[in-house]
Amino acid sequence: MRFIKFVLITIIVLGILGYGVYYFGTNMASEKLMDVVSSELENSSEIENFKQTIENDPAVQSYLEEAESVDESTLPFSTKEEATRVLVKKVGLSEIQDIQSKVQKGQITMEELIQEIEGKLTEEELTALKVIVYKELYNKH
Repeated sequence: MRFIKFVLITIIVLGILGYGVYYFGTNMASEKLMDVVSSELENSSEIENFKQTIENDPAVQSYLEEAESVDESTLPFSTKEEATRVLVKKVGLSEIQDIQSKVQKGQITMEELIQEIEGKLTEEELTALKVIVYKELYNKH
């Protein structure tokens, strides 16, 4: 009987520790990813190139314009940090890095990127991402 209690308590403690490591690990990974991406974009002229690419692509422009009229109180997240956390959980850090590499090398188009992300996120999460991207690009807070 004592052995069973010991095993059960050990399993419960290990489960709690495992969840804690997973939760805090994804938070730390998402914060680090957000810091790296933000600093890279701010320290280079890529943000302006990105804005021009979006403004010159009518399909992407119309995709983001949906974000103007969304009620933000119904969205699952509303900050860059929360969005990064969701992306890390749903897409995976290694796949995000792979996508970043493909984008930098020009091996993936904007439409392919959107399709890939759409396959991994729910409609509400996609809408929340659109709102965040729209607000960041056009400095509407």
